[in-house]
Amino acid sequence: MQFRFRPGMNGVAGTAARKPSGRFRAWAASPSIAGLVLLAASLAGLVLANSSLAVGYFAILHHHAGPAFGSLNFNLSVEHWINDGLMSLFFLAVTLEIKREVTVGHLDSVGHAALPALGALGGMIGPALIYAAFAWHDPEALPGWAVPVATDAAFTLPLIAALGSRIPPGVRAFLMALAIFDDVLAILIIALFYSAGIAWPALACAGLALAVLVGLNKTRVRRLGPYLVTGVVLWTAMLQSGVHATLAAVLLGLCIPSGRDDKARQEARQGMLPVQRLEHAIQPCVALLILPLFGLANVGTRFDGLGWSMLAAPVGLGIAAGLFLGKQLGVFGFVVIAIRLRLARKPEGATYAMLYGVALLCGIGFTISLFIAALAFSRPELLAQAKIGIFAGSILSAGGGWLWLRFTGKPR
Repeated sequence: MQFRFRPGMNGVAGTAARKPSGRFRAWAASPSIAGLVLLAASLAGLVLANSSLAVGYFAILHHHAGPAFGSLNFNLSVEHWINDGLMSLFFLAVTLEIKREVTVGHLDSVGHAALPALGALGGMIGPALIYAAFAWHDPEALPGWAVPVATDAAFTLPLIAALGSRIPPGVRAFLMALAIFDDVLAILIIALFYSAGIAWPALACAGLALAVLVGLNKTRVRRLGPYLVTGVVLWTAMLQSGVHATLAAVLLGLCIPSGRDDKARQEARQGMLPVQRLEHAIQPCVALLILPLFGLANVGTRFDGLGWSMLAAPVGLGIAAGLFLGKQLGVFGFVVIAIRLRLARKPEGATYAMLYGVALLCGIGFTISLFIAALAFSRPELLAQAKIGIFAGSILSAGGGWLWLRFTGKPR
């Protein structure tokens, strides 16, 4: 997803840019800052996992905290709290951005949405097929088919921004929209394929909470408080039900009010839509705290005993090939077919060379790839192989995509 700042989100156009809090939010929402903080935290996790502090680092992650009230169990590990609790806010932010873009943003028409949507679909199918080809004969490896399907916009968008005028605005908007659709597909995959056994009474409670959220939306309640309180109930029920708790954040985000009429567009220009207000409130926390904590907790892998043989294993090699080859082939292939069949239009100012470079960058799978890997693999050695594959595929995609765009794009 993209973290960015729009002047006037506090309700009066342009006023936020003149206030200290507005300047901080603009700095915090910068894709470059978010990417750098996430990278620094992830590197810190790697260093801690391979230093003399490794025992304490892993002990903190595996330490259980939280109460248990009868059948309600909140006694989770610190790592679990980060992945199921804090990351729910990340998925809420993603969903709010998706809803805003669909209603009053870049994706408010079929013509604008078709090309990035088809590119994201190809970017899911290509990596999944390539991974499956490597892991087909290993039943323990097959659950990782979804690890290479995700694109991490927290790293992709800063690389695009660093290319400056070589990349026209139409191509930037295309990448942003593709990243949004990629997030949608990743969320659906997690909900459908990586949930545990279902506890039906808890799921029924989740259904009731969802019905309340829908009722609040239908009756045009615009205050955020009732939605957030009901969202906490929904998250609690989802956590106990066995369905991945982050799905609660997605459902909550879909119920936050937005609109397509002229009044909604006027409110959108002033930053007053409820979906904008909530997104604006949680963006800095997600960018500067939640994603870095996730990187710190999930990237840490000990290098003792690791070698190129782990990358050559089906899991590592399948993920690396899926990210580097599957993403570029899937995204670029579907984009070219869509344009040639006139199902969608080429972005303004874009060339096929630029679109291929964007497809290469889409192979940077990090945050969501690590998230899915933790769900897919329970054996530590398979998870370690997955992380090595994610690193290798992401580095190849980042380097290859940036160099391709750097030397094929012309400054404007």
